[in-house]
Amino acid sequence: MSHNYELVQQLIDLVSTLYEESHGFLNSPEDQQLWYNRGYANGMISVLDGLGYDCRLRERVDPDPEDMIEGQEFMPWGKAYTHGIEMGEQECREIFNNQN
Repeated sequence: MSHNYELVQQLIDLVSTLYEESHGFLNSPEDQQLWYNRGYANGMISVLDGLGYDCRLRERVDPDPEDMIEGQEFMPWGKAYTHGIEMGEQECREIFNNQN
């Protein structure tokens, strides 16, 4: 499956921006938006990896380990992060599905 190069690059740019903006999110549990944004980026990474764009993606970001928030999933900030992952995956898939 071939995707539009420009679209993939825009998604990778967005992941990179979200990573930059949410740097240090672990130290800011009071800022649930940061946690959501980081989760959203990680959801996008999951989809991009699954479509074979992991090498291009890793030129820009070093993805978080999957267990990064272990033990915090049920706290408000952990829930924001988890919801971000779900939405990042869903919306990234929708973008690619609309390309076909």
